[in-house]
Amino acid sequence: MLSLLLVAIALLPFTLAARQLDGDVVHAPIMRRSHFNRVANLPKTVEALRRKYGHQVTNVKSTKSKRASTAAIPMTCEENDSYYSSVVSIGTPPQNFNLILDTGASDFWVVTTSCTSCGSDIPEFNPSNSSTYKATSSNLELDYDSGSAQGVIAQDSVTFGSFELSQEFLAVNVTSGLIYNGLSGVMGLGFTSISTLQTTPFWEALYNANDLAEPLFSFYLERYVSQANNSAAPGGMLTLGGTNSSLYTGSIEYLNMTSPSSFWLLTVSSVTVQGKTIAVDPLSGLASIDTSTTLIGAPTPIAASIWAQVPGSTELTGNSQGLYAFPCDTNVTVRISFGGTNWAISPLDMNIGTVNEFDPTFSNASAPSQMCVGAIFDVGIHNAPAWIIGATFLKNVYSVFRANPAAVGFAQLASGLSPSTGSPEPSPVVTGSTPSPSNTSASSSGSSTSSGSASPIKNIALPLILLSSVAGCVTLFF
Repeated sequence: MLSLLLVAIALLPFTLAARQLDGDVVHAPIMRRSHFNRVANLPKTVEALRRKYGHQVTNVKSTKSKRASTAAIPMTCEENDSYYSSVVSIGTPPQNFNLILDTGASDFWVVTTSCTSCGSDIPEFNPSNSSTYKATSSNLELDYDSGSAQGVIAQDSVTFGSFELSQEFLAVNVTSGLIYNGLSGVMGLGFTSISTLQTTPFWEALYNANDLAEPLFSFYLERYVSQANNSAAPGGMLTLGGTNSSLYTGSIEYLNMTSPSSFWLLTVSSVTVQGKTIAVDPLSGLASIDTSTTLIGAPTPIAASIWAQVPGSTELTGNSQGLYAFPCDTNVTVRISFGGTNWAISPLDMNIGTVNEFDPTFSNASAPSQMCVGAIFDVGIHNAPAWIIGATFLKNVYSVFRANPAAVGFAQLASGLSPSTGSPEPSPVVTGSTPSPSNTSASSSGSSTSSGSASPIKNIALPLILLSSVAGCVTLFF
């Protein structure tokens, strides 16, 4: 009897731990890292975002996958809600890296110790320390306005959450101006059809192998508006293979994908601004739901209509063309619908920061210092998709990305989630170094590729994180 009692006591911690997970669902807590000294080059990143969705790739192939260990992964939300990253382990024994999670791309890449241009603040993967690393003879080079990324297509053991796969990725040995401050690369969460590397994304390989409890993953992205010197803070939750019912209330409203699987695509049906509803023609409503984008990009005429409803707003010019500013003492209230619920966006998320008239990036005679930059910008026209829906919206809902049947779902956040921390204060938006892909081209050898307050966020930085634009060579299949 005593021995049975001791066994029961010994097993108690494992029993309690098991209750935290549902079957094969992995709940990965997101942590937020704030770099108070980081600055943003918003016009360049807006331009990069415009270009992210305009290229093509062909000859897609898949990789084999296998199921392995179970583990929870702490995650990080970078630069005042600008983008979200997660720890991914690569190699045998595993080496850990913070990679940006990008539902707007499908490729996976990481810098290596062979990188000749990486700063000391960028952790690098060491292939020599991995017994399972296999390099191919295929090299890939990508050119950007702000630099380039070049490397070799390789394969190694990759662990994310409780799952392990043998995965292809780009082992980068030359890059410039693309990553910084603890980030090492990108994990794409789109579909295989838009992979520049022509490989199956990690999550989709799990789905194809029936390793997920449910054919989906879901996000809760937490909001912070006044972070100065914190190196890390809770930033939300990624659940791979299911949903976390403690993070939302009511039912999940699933909206069927509007095209075959490529990006996670929905159709914007209407936008309500300051109480006035703007109908969106279905032909100009196609939207990519993109966790790696900070803002919301809207087609030119719709962006103009949105800001026309905000008294005193003005379009910025010069390098800032496409961005809009509005009086900082104005609450900008926006709701967006994809054909169902009219989802509200917090005024906190609509306010990016004050326009600094002394910053040449934002020099505009009609935009004085007490004007604030809005979170919806003009992405241009004749694009497919026409909209890019980023964290400005996604922080306000619980979002679910489902493979079968293909859909994106939203639910109301549970009470008390995504609170604003601290007292937001006006602060200037200033310039900095961010990824700026321009006419991103890929060349390879050995493989086929295609070329609640109106006060702004303190210490805001706005890299729209288009590092994954290396996967921006895409084709939408209709």
